[in-house]
Amino acid sequence: MSADAPVPVPTLRPEERAGILTLVAAAARPLGDVVADFLARFPRERRLRVGATLCFLLEDKKMLHPTGRLIAFAILHQSYSSQPVNPYVPLLLDAACDETSDKSERAFVQLLLMANGNNNNEVLQQSAVDYINGPDSASQALLPREQLEKQYCGNSVQPQPQASSFRSATVRCAIPDPDIPQSCANSSEISPPGGKQECASDDRESALNALLQEKSWGRLGPQWIRPTPPRLHILDGELQWLNPDNNHELLWDYSMCADTSRGAAIRDLIARALKGPLGPGQQEQVVIELAKDSKLVYHCGMTPQKLPDLVEHNPLIAVELLSKLMNSPDIAGYFNVLVHMEMSLHSMEVVNRLTTAVELPTGFVHEYISNCIQSCQNIKDKYMQNRLVRLVCVFLQSLIRNQIINVQDLFIEVQAFCIEFSRIREAAGLFRLLKSLE
Repeated sequence: MSADAPVPVPTLRPEERAGILTLVAAAARPLGDVVADFLARFPRERRLRVGATLCFLLEDKKMLHPTGRLIAFAILHQSYSSQPVNPYVPLLLDAACDETSDKSERAFVQLLLMANGNNNNEVLQQSAVDYINGPDSASQALLPREQLEKQYCGNSVQPQPQASSFRSATVRCAIPDPDIPQSCANSSEISPPGGKQECASDDRESALNALLQEKSWGRLGPQWIRPTPPRLHILDGELQWLNPDNNHELLWDYSMCADTSRGAAIRDLIARALKGPLGPGQQEQVVIELAKDSKLVYHCGMTPQKLPDLVEHNPLIAVELLSKLMNSPDIAGYFNVLVHMEMSLHSMEVVNRLTTAVELPTGFVHEYISNCIQSCQNIKDKYMQNRLVRLVCVFLQSLIRNQIINVQDLFIEVQAFCIEFSRIREAAGLFRLLKSLE
């Protein structure tokens, strides 16, 4: 809530404002008829808003004529007479015990409270003028607040209102005009906002109508000052709020407007190489094109998933491409595919040629050799098994003689392989080579 913002009061429609002023001015009508007229004019969902307006008019004794105040009290009391709880009981109790008010007004409110639940009591059969001029108001004995509360609570159980210190600190947005004497509280002398002082009942009604149209006729409250709560300590394992830096830099896309025909010929040849063997002239053309432009290998349409087809149909082209891709961030993907693809003469040829052309990672070479040995052990066809064992033995002898691998790193695994397939001549020769290197 802002420091200079008034406490809002429900806004009334123009016809509702006119209806309220008409009712409080009906001093000659019986109070019961005025209350019945009020209940007929305002539906239940609007009565709380209208009641708030009457409470505002009752806050200052200069706003309403004494007869109008009696009518307002009667409406507030009777509008909730059929309900178990009346929200205006605290206001009625305060008015009944207000020593600054006229005795007739206090006596009238006490009669309302004492006759709670009886809609046909005698006081409502009189008009406001008749009650003020009659003998009842002068002869009635006023009860103290304690006795009144006790006797009233005995007739109707009402909840005790919770006093709000913040509400108590508010001030009214409409204040009495100091130029109007207190004696005018019992007359019709009141000035409209911005107007001159008049002395007619019509001017009182127009002033009240203008005042009710103002948006700030509620209460002005103080600023609710609250200290900023301290930050809680971050616990271990608690997620921390991140404020990412969104200062992005613009990056230029150099591929825009580039020559898309670049590498068209090599892409066409690679696409054919994936489907079948290329002729010697076509293979030579691929090698020449890749030698001319080292970046062309990134535009030829090759991916790790296509490597097995290229190895089986054109192993020499595969060796050439892999040699050019050694510095590529995708080379690990190519090696992973090469290790786990089905073992064949062409795959071993590719690996053997790569070992002499470039420096391969030691982990890749060891993993490939282990995969070859495992493939020989798992194959069921004896003929194919003998054939693959011979290929693997020749492959391993080539790696050992060219000092591509350190025999001691794979000595136990290779020696067990040679013993398992010692019936094959190439395996026996590989075993003798291992013994000669000890």
